[in-house]
Amino acid sequence: MQVFSSSPRELVATVWRNRGLVRALVQREVVARYRGSFAGILWSLFNPVFMLAVYTFVFSVVFKARWSGGSESRSEFALVLFAGMIVFSVFAETITRAPTTIISNPSYVKKVIFPLEILPCVALGSALFHASVSILVWLAAYVLLFGLPHATALLLPLVLLPLVLLTLGLSWLLASLGVYLRDVAQVVGIATTAMMFMSPIFYPLSALPEQYRPLLLLNPLTPAVEQARAVLVWGQLPDFGMLAVYLVTSAVVAWLGFAWFQKTRRGFADVL
Repeated sequence: MQVFSSSPRELVATVWRNRGLVRALVQREVVARYRGSFAGILWSLFNPVFMLAVYTFVFSVVFKARWSGGSESRSEFALVLFAGMIVFSVFAETITRAPTTIISNPSYVKKVIFPLEILPCVALGSALFHASVSILVWLAAYVLLFGLPHATALLLPLVLLPLVLLTLGLSWLLASLGVYLRDVAQVVGIATTAMMFMSPIFYPLSALPEQYRPLLLLNPLTPAVEQARAVLVWGQLPDFGMLAVYLVTSAVVAWLGFAWFQKTRRGFADVL
């Protein structure tokens, strides 16, 4: 019986060793999503442009909303909201696909030489591609409305790194559970929606009464959303102390998810 290593070293090694395959699969998945459409891959640009236009109209014109503690610009509210949605999309797009990652690729399971552990990485890579396009749209809108973005925007990859590790760890866990428990996909869909509304995407953390704020801080999306807005919108340096704790916690979750996946993958072929 083949033994699959679940050490933290193997986690890093397998991603690095198969980086070319991951890149090729991500590219194939992105191209396949828009294959047959007239605009093709340009839809990856049109979608965030359209959503930003909708956010701007609805919250600036219809609701006349302003972000608490921010400037009086209603257009800024749309950018603040869109920044939060970009962060959420990385998490949601990957997590909602995780429970069906293995069962939707049975041919890979039967190939002993195929590294199944990279499939969640492919889903994450696709989500990061679309998020990158959305960030470019966000930056272009900021330039048009307010001028040059803050230099702290360059720290966005550092801010998102813990979220990427956390998402990957949860994806490995859910991908394995989804093979044995088909109801996991339904539960994840509901939980993801709840997490969206229980994170400060549509409202600032300061808008909540003091006694409820710890509940939002338990949501792993909260620090990512708050810190992303700090570097993108407000031009503030991230809270490096909180970021360090978030990074270490996410790294542990990533390893635990990987270890669980490696320990349970031997039964995938029997179930499928």
